[in-house]
Amino acid sequence: MAIFLVTGGAGFIGSNVARSLVGLGHSVRVLDNLYTGFEKNLEDVQADVDFVNGSILNSNLLASSMAGVDYCLHLAAIPSVPRSINNPIASNEANVEGSVRVYLAARDAGIKRVVSSSSSSVYGNNTVFPATEEIPLSPISPYAVSKMAAEHYAEVFSNLYDIDIVRLRYFNVFGPYQNPKSEYSAVIPKFIHLLLQGERPVIHGDGSQSRDFTFIENVVKANIGACDPEEPIAGAYNIAYGASTSVLELATELCSLLDVPPEFDFEPGRTGDVPRSLASIKKAKETFGFDPAVDLQEGLRRTVEWYRENI
Repeated sequence: MAIFLVTGGAGFIGSNVARSLVGLGHSVRVLDNLYTGFEKNLEDVQADVDFVNGSILNSNLLASSMAGVDYCLHLAAIPSVPRSINNPIASNEANVEGSVRVYLAARDAGIKRVVSSSSSSVYGNNTVFPATEEIPLSPISPYAVSKMAAEHYAEVFSNLYDIDIVRLRYFNVFGPYQNPKSEYSAVIPKFIHLLLQGERPVIHGDGSQSRDFTFIENVVKANIGACDPEEPIAGAYNIAYGASTSVLELATELCSLLDVPPEFDFEPGRTGDVPRSLASIKKAKETFGFDPAVDLQEGLRRTVEWYRENI
């Protein structure tokens, strides 16, 4: 069994990762300042997690949190394209400066591997589908720029300092523990929350924009699986299901699951949104055996069930 540090471990993805690690018998330390995360996300594993309340911008706290750790799963970030447009400085501080501090602290602590969370947003308005990791990056939002910059630091540091930093590019992750109530909430939790309240979901644009929606269980397995190879595997890897679904199709499927009429309100498209995303996941499959077993329909069913019971 290994010792893991999960930065951002009280957030949506981080808490799911921490929970799974505990279930596998690993020792887990979580570092989170609770800016977008919630301590209640870890209630069921609270006794098994060493929780540190603090920021990745605090180098001294990072150093002490890294002590004795085998692997760092770096999930701390300020997510959301709209949030980054409203406050690009905060996005840059957390996602770029914070990541630099994490990488350097991991280097100084002799961590075996850092698995760092990136985003499909780095591809921008890419027109090559499915997107491979080799296509040029073309971010169109401050959030995407921050993720690209963090990736560049990871690549340079891997070469300069002989530290194994893996970058996972997530495609539209959804599932239990995702906050539905923020103005920056992602489309799936927001739609489910509105439908459960008897309200109409709001679709920005005409609904034809499509995404490679990825259930959280698949993302958790990617984080843990990326720690398995003995040899260094530093580089970028797409983490997705490998299928594209339009927002209108998604909303209609959610209405079907909740047994409500497919009625929606439409508003103008949002600045910084890309029209389509679809990933090639061949590289992750071949390198560390990534296998996204849960498809969109099953993931939506589980997610709807969780929100019915918990929100």
